[in-house]
Amino acid sequence: MAKQKTKFMCRDCGYESPKWMGRCPGCGEWNTMDEAIVAKPVKGTRGTFQTGEEVVSKAIPITSVETKEEPRVETDLGELNRVLGGGIVPGSLVLIGGDPGIGKSTLLLQVSAMLAEANERVLYVSGEESIRQTKMRAERLGVKSDELYIYAETDLSRIHGTIDQVKPNFIVIDSIQTIHHPEVTSAPGSVTQVRESTAELMRIAKTEGIAIFLVGHVTKEGQIAGPRILEHMVDAVLYFEGDKHHSYRILRSVKNRFGSTNELAIFEMAHSGLKEVLNPSELFLRERAKSGAGSTVVASMEGTRPILVEIQALVTQSSFNYPKRMATGIDQNRVSLLLAVLEKRMGMLLQAQDAYIKVAGGVKLDEPAIDLAILISIVSSYNDQTVGLSDCFIGEVGLTGEVRRVSRIEQRVNEAAKLGFTRLIVPAANLDGWEAPAGVEIHGVDNVQQAVRLAFQPR
Repeated sequence: MAKQKTKFMCRDCGYESPKWMGRCPGCGEWNTMDEAIVAKPVKGTRGTFQTGEEVVSKAIPITSVETKEEPRVETDLGELNRVLGGGIVPGSLVLIGGDPGIGKSTLLLQVSAMLAEANERVLYVSGEESIRQTKMRAERLGVKSDELYIYAETDLSRIHGTIDQVKPNFIVIDSIQTIHHPEVTSAPGSVTQVRESTAELMRIAKTEGIAIFLVGHVTKEGQIAGPRILEHMVDAVLYFEGDKHHSYRILRSVKNRFGSTNELAIFEMAHSGLKEVLNPSELFLRERAKSGAGSTVVASMEGTRPILVEIQALVTQSSFNYPKRMATGIDQNRVSLLLAVLEKRMGMLLQAQDAYIKVAGGVKLDEPAIDLAILISIVSSYNDQTVGLSDCFIGEVGLTGEVRRVSRIEQRVNEAAKLGFTRLIVPAANLDGWEAPAGVEIHGVDNVQQAVRLAFQPR
């Protein structure tokens, strides 16, 4: 018998080496090299989506490919349908990541119950909980359906056999880091195990037309644990965010081959499961103070949906030589950039001031249209002047102090008007080509000087 060849692989980044090393040259982490047996090459062709060895794919002209509209299966959670692009596509592979205890298993078990009640056969594979524990969670959620099958197993070959036996339309794998491929010698959760298990599940999803949901654990940095190729292999990547101390949860779409990315859905965690929040703008503005300097409102776009969010700023005298810059919900580098614009273009002495910026409600914003609202809130806190409660600020700020145009201005203005905002300060380049709603005052500005003058003028 020939001697088996071994290699060493980093469990964090996948770096391969013929010998063991204490520190990985790829990611620089210590004690992450695991020994693995080099698998012998498989004889014959190994196609990803081939159902048999005799099936051989060939290149064909793109004009000869027949196209048809992909049918979608809608759940009772309309917010989840919107994040997925209109519903669940059969044969798709969806990855859901999030912090421990955020509600990933609760969401998927709730979705499984909804699909089962619609006479869709669902197989829920739990690699972390026993059948009794899953049953207790199901009783709390009020799950009662004979079409929902529960299976506690981590061996992928046995899971495959159960799939052939049950023949489900939907599968939930909780979680992918616990699944063990029998042909891979490394430990469950390693780079090789996660990659091979996902590839096998992808083959099952594509060849048999079964929609599969994967639960993925996240690292302390907030990214899905395992190899980065995991996110490239799946069709959609959803992140479940939120604070465990609050009842609101945010489901964010990062990747979607069947719909828009950066979509946002908000749920409220209750004893009976997750409930949809249909009007998130009202939720974020519910506790806004009636009077207080440093508070502004911006109409931000999350995917295809406008959301009104409050931005708060606190500027205080620094007691240290180096002032502090702290931001929650937005990029800290953006705050430093806007402070530099105010110092250079407005002549404000912010070098000796501590600046704290926060997006109220726990949502994270990363689009450029929030620049003007952040800048106005900083000026408001610095001068201790309040802006109007019915004012809304939209615009991107450049380094020369100009206010640049933003996308989908009409949707933003309509959402602000719907919630009672009567005066909007927008870029002057966005004034043409659309009609403002009745009762709303629109002001176009070209630079930050005009915006500050309009925001704090006596009315």
